[in-house]
Amino acid sequence: LSPFPTYPCVMLQIAATELEKDKSRRESEKQNYLSEHCPPLHLPGSMSEVQELCKQLHAKIDAAEEEKYDMEVRVQKSTKELEDMNQKLFDLRGKFKRPPLRRVRMSADAMLKALLGSKHKVCMDLRANLKQVKKEDTEKERDLRDVGDWRKNIEEKSGMEGRKKMFETES
Repeated sequence: LSPFPTYPCVMLQIAATELEKDKSRRESEKQNYLSEHCPPLHLPGSMSEVQELCKQLHAKIDAAEEEKYDMEVRVQKSTKELEDMNQKLFDLRGKFKRPPLRRVRMSADAMLKALLGSKHKVCMDLRANLKQVKKEDTEKERDLRDVGDWRKNIEEKSGMEGRKKMFETES
């Protein structure tokens, strides 16, 4: 008795057949590509024809090598430009890193001068523009101010002299 059911064995067999099919399909694709892009090699019989064939092959190799070299130079140039741009970007980020802001006491005039420059003369003295309101002295407030210490006031009004003073201030 097997602890595993027979399903994994069947799945392994199916996977193996799929791998075989895939391998054969890739091999046939490779053969088709080679037959389309690479003509069959005709080996000539004489030595001069072999030398001529070698010269043609060397010319094709040289052309391919030149293209390869040109591509490598372009890639190196692009890589160098990218590195330079990254360095410039890094430098710019480093230059403009802002410090944490601190609270600064500045008058409105100084702020406008800093924002607009010294050419513009704008006066914005907010305190000067405020209206000044004078308090009206009411009689009650005056009495309260004049009373002061109530004990002193009572002592002054006590007796005949105090009453005499009250009559004098009222009239």
